[in-house]
Amino acid sequence: MEKYKVGVLGATGMVGQRFVTLLANHPWFEIVVLAASPRSAGKTYEEAVEGKWRIDVPMPENVKNIIVMDVSCVKEIADKVDFVFSAVDMKKEEIKAIEEEYARAEVPVVSNNSAHRWTPDVPMVIPEINVDHYRIIEAQKKRLGTKRGFIAVKPNCSIQSYTPAFAAWREFEPFEAVVSTYQAISGAGKNFESWPEMIGNIIPYIGGEEEKSEKEPLRVFGHIEGNQIVPDDSIRITSQCIRVPVLNGHTATVFVKFRKKVTKEVLIEKLRSYKGLPQEHNLPSAPKQFIQYLEDDNRPQVSLDVNYENGMGISIGRLREDSIYDWKFVGLSHNTLRGAAGGGVEAAEMLCDLGYITRK
Repeated sequence: MEKYKVGVLGATGMVGQRFVTLLANHPWFEIVVLAASPRSAGKTYEEAVEGKWRIDVPMPENVKNIIVMDVSCVKEIADKVDFVFSAVDMKKEEIKAIEEEYARAEVPVVSNNSAHRWTPDVPMVIPEINVDHYRIIEAQKKRLGTKRGFIAVKPNCSIQSYTPAFAAWREFEPFEAVVSTYQAISGAGKNFESWPEMIGNIIPYIGGEEEKSEKEPLRVFGHIEGNQIVPDDSIRITSQCIRVPVLNGHTATVFVKFRKKVTKEVLIEKLRSYKGLPQEHNLPSAPKQFIQYLEDDNRPQVSLDVNYENGMGISIGRLREDSIYDWKFVGLSHNTLRGAAGGGVEAAEMLCDLGYITRK
């Protein structure tokens, strides 16, 4: 098949680097543009990230000599691509403006950024859970005055390790949850070399993360009303988010109450059997089994389980009854694969598969 021509905005940052590694040999997508700030523009990609490569796999050979473009050259980039991934590192209002500029230039934008997650007509999708939210794109295109340009986002990495479990259990009506997340340093765009003070350390605060962990699942579980997505109001979540000395992998400990009685065996079966359109359509990046349940009390562990299904699967363990809440469990997800770039690539595959992104 003819590949879609793809650009990566913010290609020199950690999430941008992860996008590059995932796209370098993708069966559907071909990187034709790598864009970043003016200080990187004009250099080869290898030169632009020299001394700053933070991914645990080598830089792909076929991108090293691509000349980095200035992300602000919207028209020039728009002429070269079918769509772009956005991982730009700017202030929130600047991100909103540049992503909308690309959309108005008739370029679909699949964004890893938080800037548009609460724009009413921008879908925020985990493809296994709420792919129906992509229907709002038609309303967004009317607002923007575009024929093919739009913005679609993915949720924050912190919610990926527990929101899929809630999705698998929706029929039992979870209505209250306490969530603590233990988040890897790569979520801050760092590794231990660039953040040595995290070695053997815990920081009990991550700016903005608790609000995202509490509110974003409600938007994922929301519904479309007119020209906007209305968040779900059937579940309340409170959270604490802590930075821990782990390179990749966000762990969550979760307490949850249900309106309907259910057994442990049924909850586990619902996790293991849960799937969505990515699995049914056999998308290239989709895990064959979205959620695994691990029986061993010592699982999930970052060192053993973070790369489950190439980092695109969710690992759940330690499901047991609680003395105050109904049930409690531990979840784990890979924050830069399922949580960031990998989730973005899977979202783009879904958008192409459903015809929202087309070749020019």
